[in-house]
Amino acid sequence: MTPTVPSHELARAYAACRTIAKREAKNFYYAFVALPLERRNAICAIYAFMRQADDLADDEILPLEERRLKLNVWLTAWHEAAAGAPTADPVFLAVRDATQRFKIPLQLLDELVDGVAMDLDHTGESAPSSNESPCPVHSTPFVERAGNSNALPDTYATFTDLYRYCYLVASVVGLVCIRIFGYSGERAEKLAEETGIAFQLTNILRDVSEDAARNRVYLPLTDLAAHGVSLDSLLHRAPSAPPTPAERALLASVARRAEDYYRSAEELLPLIDRESRPALWVLVSIYHALLKRIERADYNVFTHRASVPTAQKIAILLVGLARTTWARIFA
Repeated sequence: MTPTVPSHELARAYAACRTIAKREAKNFYYAFVALPLERRNAICAIYAFMRQADDLADDEILPLEERRLKLNVWLTAWHEAAAGAPTADPVFLAVRDATQRFKIPLQLLDELVDGVAMDLDHTGESAPSSNESPCPVHSTPFVERAGNSNALPDTYATFTDLYRYCYLVASVVGLVCIRIFGYSGERAEKLAEETGIAFQLTNILRDVSEDAARNRVYLPLTDLAAHGVSLDSLLHRAPSAPPTPAERALLASVARRAEDYYRSAEELLPLIDRESRPALWVLVSIYHALLKRIERADYNVFTHRASVPTAQKIAILLVGLARTTWARIFA
């Protein structure tokens, strides 16, 4: 049985999560603001949970094995807290309350951790057999993990392989969010999954250069081959060099795929509860604007990092807030 947490302690826990989200969430936080307070608190709690897991997995100061250990210790502590054990972690307190309040399956949170754990699965030194799970919190096969400059790069063979990665790191977030937003119809879950794919493909396009510097290429190897782009050329290109015609064609194909998935976001919006719909609209609008900026830059993601200007984000947020007010008046 989950212990009753005093309201003032729970309020402090949610405040801590809001602080984390405001500091770290960037694109996401603009959408959070358009939500009613109870739902905003829950979204910020989930974001803070993801941030904790991601920080543990991405702490490159530590060896991979130590990161795996710390992530597993943290996950065990969360499972205990979720089962009702006392905890002093404000994020755990807030997330436990949010999962109960909005009936979020705990399995989805485990899948969120699976996603951030993917980069820890392999060291590039040797591949485990198909029935081995080198990281207890994750069992989905990953291609390769770069542990040093001589290690094999992280890659995905096909889009099907990449889709699984995108599902874990982005679609699961969408499946959690729509439970907080409120939705109708089973189709909303598939549409939320595909909206997450659109967001992650946008992230992958934006971060091609940064990922390559970390020995990671998330563009499927079959796509590289189809456009005559070698893996080695992406990993070792001159930082100041603009994309070649072949690279532009490759990145344009990924953008077209993302655009297809953004259509799912358009179909999802009417299925979301009226008072939450503006928040999703803000989030989709900001991410889609990011993809449009990449397209307008003719896919030059190598010499500068694409971003949506703050002024444009605020303009989108103001429209979202107006929609929120309208929804509350006419609910």
